[in-house]
Amino acid sequence: MTRSVRVGLIGSGIGKSRTPALHVREGRINGIEYRYDLIDLTELGVGIEALPGLIDKAEREGFAGLNITHPCKQAAIQFVDDLSPDGAVLGSINTITFANGRRTGHNTDWSGFSRGFRRGLPEATVDCAVLIGAGGAGVAVAHAFAVMGTKTLHVFDLDAERVSALIDQLAARHPDCTFVVGTNMAEALLGADGLAHATPTGTAAHPGMPLDIGLLRSGQWVAEIVYFPLETQLLSEAVRHGCRVVNGGGMAVFQAVGAFELFTGVAPDVERMIAHFGSLGEGGDI
Repeated sequence: MTRSVRVGLIGSGIGKSRTPALHVREGRINGIEYRYDLIDLTELGVGIEALPGLIDKAEREGFAGLNITHPCKQAAIQFVDDLSPDGAVLGSINTITFANGRRTGHNTDWSGFSRGFRRGLPEATVDCAVLIGAGGAGVAVAHAFAVMGTKTLHVFDLDAERVSALIDQLAARHPDCTFVVGTNMAEALLGADGLAHATPTGTAAHPGMPLDIGLLRSGQWVAEIVYFPLETQLLSEAVRHGCRVVNGGGMAVFQAVGAFELFTGVAPDVERMIAHFGSLGEGGDI
């Protein structure tokens, strides 16, 4: 008898998400009748206040779990029974599993970044890094670097309060990593192994550069979370400056890898999912 798994994604403006295709194909290859529903707040004409009811409905209908994306990742933690350790540290979740009458919230964004980074730059030193962006994605990336062993992380954001909030959130959890409020990009990059970028700048909707590319040095690495387009202006300019780069595709795929395993208990074929992701062409948020 074929095993059936039904999951979904809750968020706003998710019609172009690549996630359903990644999950469904990998499920079918593993002999699973896999259904992935898009639950788009925009299409439904509702706001974040509808989240608890939508989660309740999915659980009643026998979903194995849900992916959660903007603008619901932080609000969703109110509606689960348990949080994974990383979900608790980050204060946001992108995956909910339903099992044994309990809901557990997980965060696979940080691990998606870490696994994508290490796949793309396996030998990279991360003792000292610069991070641009202190929003939800930035917090996940900062947590990932601390877990990977970064000793000093300079955090920059146009909103100083977000930088302070990130440091307040993570510093006590990572005593071996010093989080520094970024004030001078040139000075921070002088002693850094590389730069991570975690803002929407460089996406199709927000083209441009997040910094003066002349501040980068040959031999540094540059890591991007933007994956549409996969080659942002930042990455193409960084390559011309002699930097090693990793695009945002790895993070996008590896967060899906983590969620798929949580939903099914099956370890997917990572390289197959990465190849499938690359074949999907243009897409929107994961």
